[in-house]
Amino acid sequence: MIDYRIRADNRFSEKMGVLVSMLEHTRAVTLQDVSNLSQSDLDYLPDGSSNSIGALLLHIASIEFVHQVITAENRDINDKERLKWETALELGDRARREIKEMPLDYYLNVLATTRRKTLLLLESKDDHWLFEDMKWDNGIPYNKYWMWYHVMEDEINHRGQIRFIQRLIQNK
Repeated sequence: MIDYRIRADNRFSEKMGVLVSMLEHTRAVTLQDVSNLSQSDLDYLPDGSSNSIGALLLHIASIEFVHQVITAENRDINDKERLKWETALELGDRARREIKEMPLDYYLNVLATTRRKTLLLLESKDDHWLFEDMKWDNGIPYNKYWMWYHVMEDEINHRGQIRFIQRLIQNK
């Protein structure tokens, strides 16, 4: 059962606990939405330019991983990490060819493993860390709080796509 309250978790500093609560709520709803999908559902492509639900789930995990690296290590992903995550990050033709024929448990395990690492990272940080200013290469400022907000926002956006694909599957 999903808890529809945002509340600070005492394992975290105050604002970090609220952020974690929102990240966890977002994930709980995503997991509930995909809980009964078959491999066929996960691989379904509405058309030649869409992404499958499976690819979107891996994309959600890949975005979270990249944000772990950027915020914790103050760097972009390296070549080895890019090789592992690139297809899920970029989606598109390659993802349509390569991300398929995996059971739901595969995607759930990737999401869970990535989230465990996120929670360990965030548990080791405080509210001050969230507000540390950074700058993109083009000079535009951001902070780590925004980066983690973006992880949540990206997941919610792709969950909308997942729900749309599910409706197409039900109506076919």
